[in-house]
Amino acid sequence: MIIIAATAIVCAVVGWCNAMTWKKREGLAVDSLKIVQAGSDKISDEVESIRIHCCIERAQLQQLTEVLNVFRDGVIVVNTHGEVMYANKSASSVLNVSSDEVSGRPISEIVHGDELVSKVIAAQGGIPDEGTVFEYEITSDSQSTIFEVRMHTVGNFADQTPTIVVQLRDMTHDREISQLKSDFVSKASHELRTPICSIAAYIEMLIDGDAEDDEAIQEYYSVISKETGRLQKMIDNLLDISRIEAGLMNIDRKYLDVGELVNRAVSNLNPQAQLKDTSIHVQLAEVNLSALVDGDMLYQVIVNLLSNAIKYTPNGGRITIDVDSDNLTKSLHFSITDTGLGISPDDIEKVFDKFYRIENYQHNAQGTGLGLNLCSHIIESLHNGQLGLESTLGKGSRFWFTVPIEGCGAKAAA
Repeated sequence: MIIIAATAIVCAVVGWCNAMTWKKREGLAVDSLKIVQAGSDKISDEVESIRIHCCIERAQLQQLTEVLNVFRDGVIVVNTHGEVMYANKSASSVLNVSSDEVSGRPISEIVHGDELVSKVIAAQGGIPDEGTVFEYEITSDSQSTIFEVRMHTVGNFADQTPTIVVQLRDMTHDREISQLKSDFVSKASHELRTPICSIAAYIEMLIDGDAEDDEAIQEYYSVISKETGRLQKMIDNLLDISRIEAGLMNIDRKYLDVGELVNRAVSNLNPQAQLKDTSIHVQLAEVNLSALVDGDMLYQVIVNLLSNAIKYTPNGGRITIDVDSDNLTKSLHFSITDTGLGISPDDIEKVFDKFYRIENYQHNAQGTGLGLNLCSHIIESLHNGQLGLESTLGKGSRFWFTVPIEGCGAKAAA
């Protein structure tokens, strides 16, 4: 009995121990599950944080890409292995390759030019802090374009992870502007020098006493006065053109009967026409020819065009001035037609340029080559109208222009 009781007690103790062990294990398992759950939640939070940061970085990268695509300059990014990492739209257009095709490709496959490729490869060995600047020419469809290339380094050469940023700037427009400025200065200097030299020569002859009598003196004074007036007109025209181009010209618009401006211009220039036995005919439509214009400027345009017609029309010619109203475009239409020398197609495109004069006609009349350019600015820039020319060589020309009746409106056809 004692043995049985002892055995029962031992079994009870063992069972209790086993129970306690399993309970302890269960507690440990629960604790482990809690730890795993906590770790899982932490990992989930970190994954979500990484996902959010990736979304932000993708959005920032997309925004940066869109910003670079707005640039007129081409931008190419090359890694340390000479592979193109990125090229914006301007660069892709210059290199004639799609933006989607450049990523990961060697620079030598993208850029068609040993010079630029060699410069990029050399740049991987180090670039000065201020960068590198040189010119690079690209020829496409028989047209050459000069680019200013700037290269900078992003990254650390010590870690052998430099990134080369290549900037391509099209210098074509800048070169054209520079050439236009040079041509303008050259032509202006030439045109200004002519009357100045003439004035200086006659003044020197007067000082030296070369004029033998009062008639000769008056002749010298007449030449000096004429050349001074020519010089003054040239300077005035240059200043007016410069003010208009700079947006500084004041325009005084009023409702005026433009027929009166035409009649006044014809009256003032008739003596000049009569010297060449040239007749001027005015045809004013029997409608309201009033418009909101700057009378002085419009009068200047009419005088310039009429004066040119007289100059370049041989003796015994005919000039006709027509003015009518166009209800469709709500504008007034002017035309000045002559039976003069006419203008070749090649010259028609240039006659409104500054200082341009038809070389074969320079012996027919003096001029500065500024009158038609000024007319173009007055009509098109200040009155929102149009100015045009139709001509047949040897048969005559027809200059026409339109001005809106209300000071603005649709462009009228010729």
